[in-house]
Formats: sequence, structure tokens, C-alpha cells
Amino acid sequence: MSMPDLQSGIETLAQWISQAKHLVVFTGAGISTESGLPDFRGPDGLWTRRDKGLPPPKFDWSSAEPNQSHLAIVELQNMGKLAFLISQNIDNLHLQSGISPELLAELHGNLTKLKCRKCGFKCDYSPDFDKCPLCGGELRTSVVNFGDPMPHDEVEKAEWHSRRSDLFIVAGSSLVVYPAADMPRIALQSGAKLVIINRGETPLDRVCHLRFEEAVGEVLIPAVARLKEILGS
Repeated sequence: MSMPDLQSGIETLAQWISQAKHLVVFTGAGISTESGLPDFRGPDGLWTRRDKGLPPPKFDWSSAEPNQSHLAIVELQNMGKLAFLISQNIDNLHLQSGISPELLAELHGNLTKLKCRKCGFKCDYSPDFDKCPLCGGELRTSVVNFGDPMPHDEVEKAEWHSRRSDLFIVAGSSLVVYPAADMPRIALQSGAKLVIINRGETPLDRVCHLRFEEAVGEVLIPAVARLKEILGS
């Protein structure tokens, strides 16, 4: 968007959030780039570099900290405006930023968590843990690798909230990885307004109600600031 269009778009987004009864936010790798982590299909993304025959960009997952976009979502939570957060990211930055675990579905797992393959019990990663304290099953990383089944409980919660959303905001996802990318489609089919903030194209660009091509922080941070003005908080 051009600058005047960007400002009017941010104003519209803030007004929509203020009116929303069931806001769902959906995040992809694009929200974590300002924390120093690579995205997948951006100009220097993992898949972009792979397709050019280049090695993956160097990064240190453990040193990443939540950025202002993560904290803007926490502000939505603290204002009582966030019904649910769905994330494709495995970087733990949403939990680290202060998002309540009850409001979060991590569809692709979490680098810092272990999960029992038998009963689904989750705990923080420790090299000393290999057996589930509840059922004795094997504890393994909760990260979903290619070919692994998606976590049923997380997908079920994400679908439930997507169906009930009246405003669905995509922040930093190209929406090409399924079944995660089904969530905004479910929201659309249920009558929600769909907002997409992403620097690259997505398959839903032509059917969304509001489209931003800027970085997530350029939109979400000022939109939440404007929301606070609207709500008088």
C-alpha cells in the first residue's frame, strides 16, 4: 500500500478489531523475522535460498527474543480482544512474549517442548527426560516434521475458533502449507472478515477483505496503538 492507503488501512483494521467479538490471529514465519529468524519464502527465506542453490541463512534459535509484533498480540490479549491465536511457528516466541497457553494452538509444535507419543503429555525440553511420567510412553520433540501427523488437539482447537471468528488476521504467512492454511478458509466460509499482512503473495489475496504487503510490524503495531486510542485505554 502507498502511505495514505496504509494509514487508512490501519485505521480500518483498528476499527474492525474494536468491533470484533471473536478475533483470531494466525501467524507465520514473517512475524519472527524482526527477531532475527528467517522466513521461508521471503527474499532471503529458507525455501528461496534452497531454490537458488544457496545454503540456508545462519541463525540461532536460542538467542531470538519476542519483537514488538509479538508484544502487540499480547496487548490484544490483555485488552480482552484476542479470542485465539493460531501459529505455524516453532520458535516459542509467542509463549515467551506472554501469550496464555490456553489461547494458543501451535500447529507445527514447539522447539522447547517435548511430547509423549502415546498420551500427548507435554513438558519443557530436558535432555534427562525420555519417558512420560503419566503413561511411560516415549517423550520426543513436539516439532512436526514433514510427513508427521499434525497434533490433533491443536488442529481441533484451531478449527473451532476459526469457525467462530468474525475477524481473522493472517500475520506473516504465505498460506501454502496445509492443513494449517485451511484455517483462514474456514473463517471465510463462516462469514469472518479476512485480513492478510504478508510481504509475499498468498492464495487468498483476491478474496480477503483487507490486504497489506508491508512487514507485520509496520501494520500490527500502529493498528494496536490506534485501537487503544479508540477504546480509550
